[in-house]
Amino acid sequence: MPLHGAVYVNGRIARPEEAAIPVYDHGFLYGEGVYETLRTYNRVPFLYDRHVRRLRASAGHLQLPVAFSDDELESWIADTMAAAGEMREAYIRVLLTRGVGELTYDVRSTPVPSLVIIVKPLEEPPARVLAEGITVALVPILRNHPGSVNPIIKSNNLLNNAIAMQEANRRGAAEGLMCNYRGELSECSQANFFIVRSGAALTPRNEAGLLEGLTRNFLFEVGQEIGVDVRYETLFPADLQSADEAFITSTTRELSPVTQIDGRPVGTGKAGPMTLKIKDLYLSICHGENPKYMKWLTPVYGSSQTTKEKEQKVAAR
Repeated sequence: MPLHGAVYVNGRIARPEEAAIPVYDHGFLYGEGVYETLRTYNRVPFLYDRHVRRLRASAGHLQLPVAFSDDELESWIADTMAAAGEMREAYIRVLLTRGVGELTYDVRSTPVPSLVIIVKPLEEPPARVLAEGITVALVPILRNHPGSVNPIIKSNNLLNNAIAMQEANRRGAAEGLMCNYRGELSECSQANFFIVRSGAALTPRNEAGLLEGLTRNFLFEVGQEIGVDVRYETLFPADLQSADEAFITSTTRELSPVTQIDGRPVGTGKAGPMTLKIKDLYLSICHGENPKYMKWLTPVYGSSQTTKEKEQKVAAR
């Protein structure tokens, strides 16, 4: 299967099949690193500043140094996008690992972190997802205990997520919903989870042990704009029975309706009105259709562009 796009590895941009990182890199050996996934709208990365802020926070939890500025990273992303060639929209993954060193957990063996940027054509959510929704399975795999590998860290070590998703796939579902060690609903393997009940959109509290998704958090701002009550709630599997609607959120899957859980319909079994109302404003913001929300769209500039060229692009917005 051909690979598309371009990959930046420690200052060198190559085609995906030619990009390489040493096998002694601790990100490969131990999953020791952090990452962020971004997508573009109109070829502009969405919520760039928030993604970089979370990358730095995740690295901080691992005492992993981030030796570049936000502007430098922005420039390298732009260069990689340019090398990736023509595409409607871009999928961008930024990975920062502990770096190359001996087979030891001693961080002194890895003085220089590795940086990888993957840019490839974005696979948009299929149109049928909006019309028909997705099926979610409540899986027996528990979300990581915060005292172990804390889910608040967007870590390259995704074994917990992978096992949950694989179990969901075996059950014919598109997502796996996990509980925490207390039996509370936490999050899905690749997305945050919401239910709609009595006119309010409810999502598990941060204390449930989950990754604080940027799309999830952004929906609190979207809800304020349209007068929708979006709030945190302690939720249990039994709450799924009383849900009028449900949906998941993530950077690449946006806001996707959930119409079945474990083979049982949610509400009417179709995408609900509250879900669609929130999604409509969310997408209008993402696509820059309202000048009021342009602050959330971040142009990226290649290293070859002059300060004057950058200023001209900003002025043209």
